[in-house]
Amino acid sequence: MTVLEKTAECINILGRFCGRRDIKDLTTQSLMESYGIPRVDLFLLFGGSIACAGDLFAQAMQAGIAEHYMIVGGEGHTTESLRRKMAALCPGLVTEGKAEAEVFAGYLSQKYGLSPDYLETASTNCGNNVTNALALMTQNRLPHRTILLMQDASMQLRMDAGFRRHISPDTRIINFACYQVEVIAEGNRLAFRDTITGMWDMERYITLLMGEIPRLSDIEEGYGPHGKGFIAHVDIPENVAEAYAFLKKNYGDFSRAANLAYS
Repeated sequence: MTVLEKTAECINILGRFCGRRDIKDLTTQSLMESYGIPRVDLFLLFGGSIACAGDLFAQAMQAGIAEHYMIVGGEGHTTESLRRKMAALCPGLVTEGKAEAEVFAGYLSQKYGLSPDYLETASTNCGNNVTNALALMTQNRLPHRTILLMQDASMQLRMDAGFRRHISPDTRIINFACYQVEVIAEGNRLAFRDTITGMWDMERYITLLMGEIPRLSDIEEGYGPHGKGFIAHVDIPENVAEAYAFLKKNYGDFSRAANLAYS
C-alpha cells in the first residue's frame, strides 16, 4: 500500500466514523425495518450540510417520513460556501445575507414547491444548533419521542452527541448523514470516487474531518463531559485514533482550529 493509498484509507475511516447513518435511506420502509415506525415525530436538517441535503430533505418530505420538518442554521463557518453553491445550483435563488436555514428553505420552495414547518435562523455552531432547536421544539410543543437528524457527514456524530447531552434519554435519535463518500488514490492525487452535489473540495473535507476528532474526544481539550461539556461522551475506536494520528502526522496543518464565533 502506498502512502497515498494509506492516506485515502485513513480519511475513509474518519468519514465512516463521523458520518453516521442509522437507516439505509430516507423512506418509511427503512424506518419500519430498523425501528418499527412508519415516520418520526420530527426531522431536523442542519445548515452545516452541503447542497445535496436539500434534495434528500425534499425527498423525505415527499415520502412523508415525519410529522414535522425543521431546518436549523444561522451563520457559521460553512455558510458562505453554502450560499455560493446554492446560488449556482438554483439560478434566481437569493442567498446573499441569508441564514443557512433560509437558504435551504428557499431552495426547497423554488425547486420543489415545499416549505418546512419551522426555521431556526440564529444559531452559529453545532452547540447552539442543538439548544436553539430544542427551544423551538419546546416553544411549539412539538412531540419528539423520535427525531431524525441530518447534518454534514463530517459533523453528524457530533450533532448526535450534542442532542444526547441535552435531550431526554427517552427520545430516540436516528442519524442520517447527508452523504457517504469514498476517497481514492488516483494517480498521484486524492479524489472522490463519486460526484456529490455541493461536495467540499478535498482539502476542506480533510480539514473538517480532522477537526472533529479532537472535539469528539472526551478529554480536557475536547467537547465531552471531561472537557467543555458541550456533548455527551463519545468512544473513539482504536482504528479511528490511529487513522487520525497518521493524518495528523502528514496533514497537521489541516486541522480546523475552533473559531470562537463559529466552533
